[in-house]
Amino acid sequence: MDTMNLSEVAALLADSTRATMCVAMLDGRAWTVGELAKACKVAPSTASEHVEKLRGGDFVATVRQGRHSYVRLASPHVAELVERLAEHAERRPVHGLSASVRARRLAAARTCYDHLAGALGVAIRDGMAAKRLLDTSSGLSLTRAGRTVLRQLGVVAPETTRPMLRDCLDWTERREHLSGALPAALLGKALGDGWLERRPDRGIVVRPLAAQPLEMLGVDSDRFLTK
Repeated sequence: MDTMNLSEVAALLADSTRATMCVAMLDGRAWTVGELAKACKVAPSTASEHVEKLRGGDFVATVRQGRHSYVRLASPHVAELVERLAEHAERRPVHGLSASVRARRLAAARTCYDHLAGALGVAIRDGMAAKRLLDTSSGLSLTRAGRTVLRQLGVVAPETTRPMLRDCLDWTERREHLSGALPAALLGKALGDGWLERRPDRGIVVRPLAAQPLEMLGVDSDRFLTK
């Protein structure tokens, strides 16, 4: 595909249906077109047209599993772009009890594509640095102790060309949380083992099973456990 200019990129997300699709896919999962249609309250045929436009702009990619086809954001880079735009949109004042509760939940713990964000994500970065599991003196890298702890937790980073660790500025905390292949593996392990649970709105519920893993990462689990 030819390189898109800024106005063309902006036009792709100027449509409310396509923008809603992209924000929904910030949870890192692959969605069916039918699921996206339901989330956007449009007909499946309409959703398919919008998905094709997003695919043409390299915003989404198709994943096939057997006879089924799924759609997800094309890359972490696209997810970061959508997250930044969502940040700008959500800086408006919150009105209503339900919106206020949702905002607090997302600020406390949420997914940012395939890694943890919000106060929980920042606390993990801070806790790992404080326990010297993470070396921040020149970039980001795991220490020997950090590798040991993650191995004990069963977190295995995949072989990939993607950076293992990167800083990602958190739009609610205004500080960095961790992104990259390793934080993605940590989130996958946490969801798979029931330490954490997804909410439909990207919010994350911290379950009692998370107490020990969080403490091992230097996080005060009582601060985040769902009562």
